Amino acid sequence: MARRPLTNPRKQASQERSRATVDALIEATARILVRDGFDKASTNRIAEQAGVSIGSLYQYYPSKEALVAAVIDRHNRGLMQVVQGALAEVAGLPIEKAVRKMVAIAIDAHRLDPKLHRVLAEQLPRTGRLAKLETFNREIYALFKAYLESRRDELRTVDLELAAFVCVTSIEALTHTAVLHRPDILSGETVATLVDEATRLVVRYLR
Repeated sequence: MARRPLTNPRKQASQERSRATVDALIEATARILVRDGFDKASTNRIAEQAGVSIGSLYQYYPSKEALVAAVIDRHNRGLMQVVQGALAEVAGLPIEKAVRKMVAIAIDAHRLDPKLHRVLAEQLPRTGRLAKLETFNREIYALFKAYLESRRDELRTVDLELAAFVCVTSIEALTHTAVLHRPDILSGETVATLVDEATRLVVRYLR
């Protein structure tokens, strides 16, 4: 039985120079994944692309799977920042305006680098990051639930924890699937229609 590759970093970069090395390795991994795919990526290619020696790479990461996991972690942190920023922006808005803005922001976030998003989604099971994704999702549910609690007078009687799960999952599923399987509806006037339809879906559910 083959051993599962190690996917956690060997150590964390603490100094500016070492952080620059780690950043270069993560950037190089992302570029190679988008251009060539996981199977053609290798630690040697990543090190060469990053301008880093293979010895330096192995100081921080034990395998290419660990590097892919690092790209996934960085990608998810970026998405969390987007979500937190979006919820801060809509905190004082009524439900329909808030949902519309959140849907639009979710689409924009997924469109930033759709090819990378697609590759990382495929590699989640291989890198052991499904558990981290579940934690990430729970944090988003909690943030959206807090927003719903602040607008309770606009909602029908509903379990807010369940409502947060339904709304966030619906928005994520629509945007994620569009990026992976229907990129044609993420451009031009079609994307505005998608925002309208997704907003209608969520708002009618809440009311």
